[in-house]
Order: sequence, then structure tokens, then C-alpha cells
Amino acid sequence: MWVLSSRNLKCWSPLALAGVLVLAGCGGGQKSAQPGGRGGRQQLLLVSYAVTKGAYDRILPRFIAQWKAKTGQELEIKTSYGGSGTQTRAVIDGLEADVVTLALGADVLKLQEAGLIQPGWEKEFPNQSVITHSAVAFLTRAGNPKGIQTWPDLVKPGVTVLTANPKTSGGARWNFLGLWGSVSQTGGTAQQAETYVTSVYRNVQNLPRDAREASDAFLKRDQGDVLLNYENEAILATRTGDLKAPFVVPPVNIRIEGPVAVVDTVVDRKGTRKAAEALAAYLFTDEAQQVFAEEGFRPTSPGVWAKVRGKFAPVKQWFTVQEFGGWAKVNKDFFGNGGVWDRLFARTR
Repeated sequence: MWVLSSRNLKCWSPLALAGVLVLAGCGGGQKSAQPGGRGGRQQLLLVSYAVTKGAYDRILPRFIAQWKAKTGQELEIKTSYGGSGTQTRAVIDGLEADVVTLALGADVLKLQEAGLIQPGWEKEFPNQSVITHSAVAFLTRAGNPKGIQTWPDLVKPGVTVLTANPKTSGGARWNFLGLWGSVSQTGGTAQQAETYVTSVYRNVQNLPRDAREASDAFLKRDQGDVLLNYENEAILATRTGDLKAPFVVPPVNIRIEGPVAVVDTVVDRKGTRKAAEALAAYLFTDEAQQVFAEEGFRPTSPGVWAKVRGKFAPVKQWFTVQEFGGWAKVNKDFFGNGGVWDRLFARTR
């Protein structure tokens, strides 16, 4: 079991204060200026999930400067942050994102199914288009009075659990799969996994919309004995002083994968494909990956990971969404209408 201490934190650079920004009215009526050429001005919209804001506040200005030096073109990048599921629905409903960096491949798959992104998007960039990794972390109250150290502790009598809503939050879906896999990937049956996860959600009294809102409910409104959230959110809360207790990263954990994709129908209509693809590609550079690492995300660049791995919790056993059959199957079986989550929610509410 690994716990973040003040000694570990000495290696971290300060994290930007992050919040949720919902961008309204972007893209409508925008005209691209000399797409791909020198001079002029062009605008992109990056749509992402709530907890990435601190990283992009640092990454985007660097890319803009490089793009200007390379092409001579002024580039403005607007951003929109929120729960990954909510962001996905907004793009489907007309939010003109040029690039999306969502919390899970399942949400990009929904954009593909809506005809906005062409099949094969995973192969357009390195590492199956995954730019960051993370893990599920447990944030507890000062002194960890309930003694929460591992997955089974979440069903102890009197323990109140806080996690976001899987219907709106990508992070919450990772939490759900982490809970399920803690049983199914360690020798348990599907029935045992469902019984355990049902018991955990009986201890959940509130389901915030996204990972950042869940953090606020736990840290600022004192809801819950333990918060399930991204490891990078736990790191942020510790750096800002909002989290008074060390956090725990269970040694059996799900490898959280954050993908990037270019929204084909939008960039082709706006004439922004060249800049959008360059932005997506830049996120895999060591320069951008180093920023992600400093902001608490596990980088996918082998070179950067080799430099920073000591700052992250060691995980003895990883499992991935592929162990569940991939996102198409997970979307249908777990989170589709009438799926596992709907059955479980009905039993626990």
C-alpha cells in the first residue's frame, strides 16, 4: 500500500488551481483564416474533462508559440471543461470541438457512433491515441479514522463513500470498473463482483456530476468518509493543502487511459485540420508529457515516465478496460440502458 507523504511532494512543481469552465457559444459563425497557411488567424476549440484544466493552462500557450514560430499563423485555442459524459453529449449536440481529450475511450466511441469522428481514430497517434494514464485513489479524512486502506474497506459498516455519477462522469466509470475489477481480476466471479459493487454504492449518499465536483463535495463541503477519484486529483488536493490526510492508491488498480481525437466533421468544415492534428500530436511530445506529469498524470512517454516514476505510487497489479471486453462492450453491458449500473442503481436508491 502506498501513501503520499510530504517527502514525496518535494519533487512536485506547484499545480495550477483548477476549476470547471463551461464554454458557451463557441464555434458558431467562426471563419478560419487561411487554413494551414502563413499569416492570418485561426481558432480552435479544445473540449476536455474537468480535471485537465491545470495541465492545459500550461500546455496550450507553449503549443501556440511553437505554431506561430513554425507557420507564422496566430492561433487562438478556446477551451471547455466539464464531466466527460456531459462534454461528449455537448459535442454531439453541436459544440464545435476541433479536438477532444476525454476521460475515456468510451466517450470518443460515442462521437464516432454519432458520425463526428471517423473509425480508426485510435491509430492516428501514438499509444493508441492515449496521452495520459492515472489510477483510482482513495482520499480520506485527517488521520484516516475509518482505517480505509484497500477495496474491501469501502463496505465497512458506517463508511460513507463519495464518487461521481457514472452517467455523467468518465472518472466515475473508471471508479466503477476499478471496484468491479478489484474482485473479478483477483479470482472473484462476476456475481461476487456485482454483490461487492452493490454494497459499495449502498454506502454512497451523493453522486456529483464530475470528478472536480466530487472533490469539492469531499474537500469543501465535508461530505463522505472516503472519496474515490483520479490519482491526479488527490495530488492536486494535497499540493493545495485542501487534503489534510495522505491518500491511498490501492496496489491492485485499473489503468486509467485518457485519449485524444480530432473531430473530423468539424475540422473539415472549418478548415482547421492541420492545426488540430498538430495540437493533438504535440500532446505526445516530451515537453507536453512533462507538464502532464507535473500536474499529477502518469505520462505515456517512456522517456518522461523513466524520469518521474518515483513520484507515483507503485501498483503491483494493473488491469485495463480490455479485461472487460473493451469500451464497446463496457458501454453496452455496464452503462447502457438496462445495464449493470441501472440495475445496481435501482437496488441502492
